[in-house]
Amino acid sequence: MNAPDGTPTNAVFGFISMFLKFYEDARPDAVICAFDAGRPEFRMKALTQYKAQRPPMDDALRVQFPVIESLLDAMNVPVVKVKGREGDDILGTISARDEELGYQTLLVTGDKDAYQLVTDLTHVVTTKRGITDVTIYGPEQMEERYGVTPAQFPDFLGLKGDSSDNIPGVPGIGDKSAAKLLQNFGSIDGIYENLDKLKGKQLQNLQEKKLVLNQKGDCAGL
Repeated sequence: MNAPDGTPTNAVFGFISMFLKFYEDARPDAVICAFDAGRPEFRMKALTQYKAQRPPMDDALRVQFPVIESLLDAMNVPVVKVKGREGDDILGTISARDEELGYQTLLVTGDKDAYQLVTDLTHVVTTKRGITDVTIYGPEQMEERYGVTPAQFPDFLGLKGDSSDNIPGVPGIGDKSAAKLLQNFGSIDGIYENLDKLKGKQLQNLQEKKLVLNQKGDCAGL
């Protein structure tokens, strides 16, 4: 799909179609779009391999972002970008402000890091397939799906790993074992305060990964 001048427009079409669908369904009082702006240096300093596995953005996609921003501007939709920050960092700031004001907020994002922002007032909308198959995560859905609270989610990712951000996790720890550790001890700090209650390979791997886990928590937090 291309414009008459040859500019690719498939991402423009997909984004705007999804935006209009969500807007029609949610009927929000206000809407803001947040985009990444440069490399998140503070995360890359905390964990040098952060997102290192991702190839550079394809030029055919890159040239469509200005078009998307122009269309949003034409619809009077504010676009927010902060140098050195990711879009979800901005969502975190907005949702924290909305919490203070007592507003209900829907965060539409494909990044699981945003799940830590879930509260009774703030829910995360994640697309599963296309623009109609979505899941809305509130506190209950977080507990049901992952077995942890939203506040525990950065530690959950640190323990089990997150391939999308190139966070490797602790060997031998997956979703279920990460959730169980956090259910029993509350946090990564709580786990290390209770290492005497663990044993075997899990204990050994956690002892070897202590410093790296602290770095991973810094990367996953918003």
